[in-house]
Amino acid sequence: MTIDQLIGKIYNKLSKADISGTQGRVAVQFNLTGKVSGVFYVEILNGVLSVMPYEYIDRDASVSGTMTNIEKMFNGKLVPQVAVAEGKISIEGNVDKVMLLAELLKQ
Repeated sequence: MTIDQLIGKIYNKLSKADISGTQGRVAVQFNLTGKVSGVFYVEILNGVLSVMPYEYIDRDASVSGTMTNIEKMFNGKLVPQVAVAEGKISIEGNVDKVMLLAELLKQ
């Protein structure tokens, strides 16, 4: 899988979630490590979704991990709290924003 394919999957999944009630901004950057490396971000700004293959300078948080573990997190097969505890991903910044994003993925 390429980064662009992962971004497409994530966008499709989140576009089906009810993000209309998300007030303010949620901006989380994802840093892919390992065999496939790269960066992308997910932003929800006043209920409008963006998933882009760029760094987000003024992000709320960043999540780092392999493409496999990031994809599992977005598919609901890997709980962020468990993934952090097991060292599969790392989170820097506002953990609450990452958890809000994880909750939206459950919809």
